[in-house]
Amino acid sequence: MTDITDRVPRDAAPSREIGFACPERYNASSVLFDNLDRGRGERTAVLCPAGDFTYGALCALAGRIGNALIAQGLERGDRVLCFMEDHGPHLAAIFGAIRAGFVPMLINTQSTDELIDFYLEDSGARVVVCDKTFREKFARAAVERIVTIDPFDIGAEGAESLATFIADQPETLDAADTHRDEMAFWMYSSGSTGKPKGVVHLHHDMPYTAEAYAKPVLGLTEGDICFSVPKIFFAYGFGNSATFPFSVGGATVLMPEAPKPPRIFEMVETYRPTRFFGLPTLYTALVKHESAVNADFSSVETCVSAAEILSEEIFDTWRRRFGHDILEGLGSTEVLHIYLSNRMDRRKLGSAGMRLPGYAIKLTTKEGAPVERGEEGIMWVLGDSNAPCYWNRPDKTAETMRDGWIYTGDRFIEDEDGFFFFRGRADDLVKVSGQWVYPLEVELTLANHPAVHECAVLAVEMADRRMTLRAHVVLTPGTEPGEATTKALQGFVKEKLVPYKYPRDVVYMDELPKTGTGKIDRARLKAAQGEVTR
Repeated sequence: MTDITDRVPRDAAPSREIGFACPERYNASSVLFDNLDRGRGERTAVLCPAGDFTYGALCALAGRIGNALIAQGLERGDRVLCFMEDHGPHLAAIFGAIRAGFVPMLINTQSTDELIDFYLEDSGARVVVCDKTFREKFARAAVERIVTIDPFDIGAEGAESLATFIADQPETLDAADTHRDEMAFWMYSSGSTGKPKGVVHLHHDMPYTAEAYAKPVLGLTEGDICFSVPKIFFAYGFGNSATFPFSVGGATVLMPEAPKPPRIFEMVETYRPTRFFGLPTLYTALVKHESAVNADFSSVETCVSAAEILSEEIFDTWRRRFGHDILEGLGSTEVLHIYLSNRMDRRKLGSAGMRLPGYAIKLTTKEGAPVERGEEGIMWVLGDSNAPCYWNRPDKTAETMRDGWIYTGDRFIEDEDGFFFFRGRADDLVKVSGQWVYPLEVELTLANHPAVHECAVLAVEMADRRMTLRAHVVLTPGTEPGEATTKALQGFVKEKLVPYKYPRDVVYMDELPKTGTGKIDRARLKAAQGEVTR
């Protein structure tokens, strides 16, 4: 199944709002390849320790990969599993597959062997393209071809090498005659509950996010250099690293290594990006690292944060150290990128921002009734970058994709100025000491204490079936764990909130577990508690 037009409910109002009109026959590889028609073949597209690429060189490699996939005998809509760190050949594989009419799957490189088996079985992928260092993860893979890439030597020969795969293939490749509503690429949800879900995105989704966010909010131009620490396999990272810079003819900085603060600072100083993209956990790690004292961020004009709430303490510390604000927004894999955002001229600290033109937002009760402004409700999102379905999951599709809207399951309040404030998940309400508490409210308060580097607050069910709150805390360097620190943290929450909301239990950790996208892995924390949690 490649053409799923009949499964894409249409509401033209959001797209009309931004003047977006995608041709009926459209191939998403145009986001990259159109730069050749615009005379940018010699301009730098990728800056990377593994090797830089001009637009001409990147399109040539993508064309050769696409032609090789065709020669492999793949049919329109067949899946290609991509399992690579961030580097130029990774983007060439994605865009080459799309241009040839196939469907690349962008997979988290921290996936376990069991998850890899699931992805292969769920998708029916016929070809795997992976970094040479990940080859052993696919030892059991029943696929037609495994192509391995050494990003530092893409000409390396070998039976499974990229050089062998694309040998004698032409650099030019006409775009497959795809429909704008045909499958273009997949990403998998994090799967915090049950198996991950294959999020299907269509050919028109990529340019839509550029028109709705990158151009009007960030004001990107061909002179910009984007550096996204969140990886390409993450929907947020893919937009930042590929869709956005390529849509304007700019450049992207790719880091094929683990995102450690000293290396990130080194990358910024070496490649001088103008736009920097991170997550709250990343900004926390960066600004509190000892190397931040001498770090040079002078080239960066805009810092963007998404996925989680940025604490006031980190926001203020970052501004004092580097001289500018962090722009918060909110998006999701299902919507592909950001649909709520603050702007440089209109922002409120702690908010996810305002509705972006191109997206409709509504807040409702659990029963679906609309709520008044200022009242808490569950958020729904409508826009032309919305995924139409989860692959092979009609039950989950019916829960989340409803008449074209995405039911996020997130609770928000919209204030009188149109800014949205996150209040937790729809099912996060916990009764503590006979009164209702949202763990996120406690977590955000605790995060503002100067002794707290980062934290996560979860509900715990005690032996007598009552619920309580447990705070998992990583302390700032120089702060000692112990009874005095615990009492100070509990007292801080009691002072800032009502007393009954304080965490009864505080657990000190060297670090909090993270997902592959850099967010706090709450599922692993819950499992590690060794108690019934919810």
